Amino acid sequence: MNTTEQSVLQFVREQDVRFVKLSFCDIFGNLQNISISSKELPRAFESGISFDASSIRGFLYSDRSDLFLFPDTTTLSLLPWRPAQGRVVRMFCSIRKPDGTPFEGDSRGYLARTVESAYRKGYDFSIGPECEFYLFKCDPEGNPTRTPIDTGTYFDAAPFDRGEDVRRNICLTLEEMGFYTERSHHESGPGQNEIDFRYGEPMEAADNTILFKNVVRMMADRSGMFASFLPKPIPDESGSGLHVNMSLREPDTAKHEQMIAGILSHISEITVFANPLANSYERLGSWEAPIHIGWGDSNRSLLVRVPAAKGAYTRFEVRSPDPSCNPYLTYALLIRAAVEGLEHQMAMPAYAGNDLPGNLGEALAIARKSVFLRDAMNERMLDGYLKAKESEWEAYQESGDSVSRYFLTT
Repeated sequence: MNTTEQSVLQFVREQDVRFVKLSFCDIFGNLQNISISSKELPRAFESGISFDASSIRGFLYSDRSDLFLFPDTTTLSLLPWRPAQGRVVRMFCSIRKPDGTPFEGDSRGYLARTVESAYRKGYDFSIGPECEFYLFKCDPEGNPTRTPIDTGTYFDAAPFDRGEDVRRNICLTLEEMGFYTERSHHESGPGQNEIDFRYGEPMEAADNTILFKNVVRMMADRSGMFASFLPKPIPDESGSGLHVNMSLREPDTAKHEQMIAGILSHISEITVFANPLANSYERLGSWEAPIHIGWGDSNRSLLVRVPAAKGAYTRFEVRSPDPSCNPYLTYALLIRAAVEGLEHQMAMPAYAGNDLPGNLGEALAIARKSVFLRDAMNERMLDGYLKAKESEWEAYQESGDSVSRYFLTT
């Protein structure tokens, strides 16, 4: 589809679109929306749609609350679950301040700038996420329970796999929205599922991660289930990861090794973003979720896995991130670490000699001391994020419960 502003306006007229959802994320990767009439779309393109930033957690704009959303025409998609008459479309947005400059807390804009900086240096990245999630039963009133929908295990088929139909609905819905998945299956845990995305450029991959989580929740709800992206919702069962497959657009084994070296050298500093909840650290180190900072061929228990696929499918997989992360920040920081490895032609160690942080408190302490993060991120974004996570860590230490607070929202 031609996605100039004029072509979008024409599409809206021809498809009887009445409402436009303008989507963005807070600094933690939580989807936020405002709906406008399709008649307001020209104004949105020209001058943006204002919103109260002081009410968005992590934006920290109580002194100057107005920010403006500008739709990205390349992200236009119909919402197929809405009525065919008076249709609804969605677009992701960039966020600007009243003077027209980019807002420092816009993680999507941060990823865009990171990708552009890498491209100017000659590095064109591709990313393919693999996202795991759990499906839980709901009670007769429709409220989520903590009982998984089945007792299936890895690659099980129906009737042991009771998520087969909802996975199919998820994939078909995403396809209607122009987002294609590669494969789906039952994962190791009871009620646990995985759907893998088609490879793409980093911004597309991050947008698709946010879109994917939203569609999974919608389709699960329509099937009388509850979808959770919490990293470790069930003790003693497999945790859910967001495995990030990375490569250069033109695969190069030597350069991939340098990228891996860069990522391994900074992964401890990135961990507070890739694994942002106290619950995240209950996943790491068990059920093939990595804890040791190292790499290997085909070994799924290592932090970085180099699959056996060759040629155009040559890639590597970073296995520590989980689906509670903000994908814009996580993908951007992985790219920045990979670029550092490329720029310094770093040698890939067999094992870095240490482990990932053992809990959120350790991850925060490492991030506070990180020169890499200070160089990679603007001060407002970094400090705002870390302060919020320090508050969460204090609350967890008082309660000792890493599940209840986030079970319904992650």
